[in-house]
Formats: sequence, structure tokens, C-alpha cells
Amino acid sequence: MTEQHLLDYMYVLVFLLVGLAAAVGQVAISWLVSPRAIEGKTRATYECGMDPYGSAWEIRFHISYYLYALMFLAFDVDILFLFPVAAAYDTVSGLRGVTELFLFVGILSLAIIYAWAKGVFSWKKNGQAD
Repeated sequence: MTEQHLLDYMYVLVFLLVGLAAAVGQVAISWLVSPRAIEGKTRATYECGMDPYGSAWEIRFHISYYLYALMFLAFDVDILFLFPVAAAYDTVSGLRGVTELFLFVGILSLAIIYAWAKGVFSWKKNGQAD
């Protein structure tokens, strides 16, 4: 092996050791500063300095919250898929690449149009019936 190969392996080894030290260090610091004895409210949920009330199973959220979350998640992942397209845009044939891109974004837009038609984006005020 040449010295350059050994130097390259040394860089990888140092990188792995620093990464391992960072991971183990965080766990060790967490273990060192964590409370040892459970006293009173130590296991209680902390909610912005206020005492929690009720059970998490008693709280019911409207379906709109979940639909917004699903729409965000879908488009967040789809934007993630558009980054490689943007990076490889110059290597793809012109018309085919643009057509596939518009087809992909068009299908995503159909999901928004469907959700809009179903009334997902209209919030009902308190006291109004569903």
C-alpha cells in the first residue's frame, strides 16, 4: 500500500472514532446528569411549567389536524424526491425529463385538489357542527 492509501484509511478511522465518541459521549453525559432517585413528580409529564391534567387518551383532536399532517408529510417526502431530479437535470434528455417532472408534480397537485374539494383546508370555528 502506498502512503496515500494509508492516509486515506487514517482519515476514515479518525472520522469513525470521532463519531463513536460523540455518540457514546452523549449517552454518558445523559447518564451522569440524570436523577437517580424517583421522588414525587419526577415521572410526571412536563408541559411548559404547568401541571398536566387528564389523560392523553381523553383528548380528542379533530381529523383536520391529522389530514394537515399527512399532506405535509406527503409533500415533504415528494420535495425530497425532487432534489435528485434538480441535481441530475442537465444529464436527462430535455423533453422527457421535463415531461416526467411535470407528470410527477401534476399527480401531487391532484392530491391537493382532491383534499381541497373534500373541504380539508376549511377550518370550522368552535361551536359549528361538522
